Amino acid sequence: MDSIRLIDSLDRFGRLLPEVVRDIDADDARWKPPNNAWSILEIVSHLADEEEFDFRVRIECTLTHPDREWPPIDTEGWAVERRYNEGDLGAAASQFVSLRKRSIRWLRGLDNPDWNQTHIHPDFGPFPAAELLASWAAHDYLHLRQISKRMFEIVQRDADGSSTHYAGQW
Repeated sequence: MDSIRLIDSLDRFGRLLPEVVRDIDADDARWKPPNNAWSILEIVSHLADEEEFDFRVRIECTLTHPDREWPPIDTEGWAVERRYNEGDLGAAASQFVSLRKRSIRWLRGLDNPDWNQTHIHPDFGPFPAAELLASWAAHDYLHLRQISKRMFEIVQRDADGSSTHYAGQW
């Protein structure tokens, strides 16, 4: 595993996300497709919560106390309980950036971490810290893809029946 490149990827995404969502107006940020998938605002709010309560916390736990149970997370529940879709996109993006900067400082400050240190998860089995780091970096880009899809769907909505097939297939 190339931890430096993965950490660089996390750092890069922390700068990229606010640029991607910067000029999205509030109505589009809150818009949900007919299948009720998350809005762009919900996705960005989720990323901020994941930054604070999931990956960094679980990597730290795995590296320092691999026998301890990971703190529980409830991503779907948080979206409802914390009323993600009633928030502000700029504020959610800023919160994410602040938390990501803290994560990058922490990751770069680790002194020769043992990325093979493994937590035994009750559902997933052995879970090395390296897999958490790789999953963290991949998670960013899964949600970037999700944001792109939502933006594509917004264009289709605004096309109001005009075909977008010339653009290509999603």
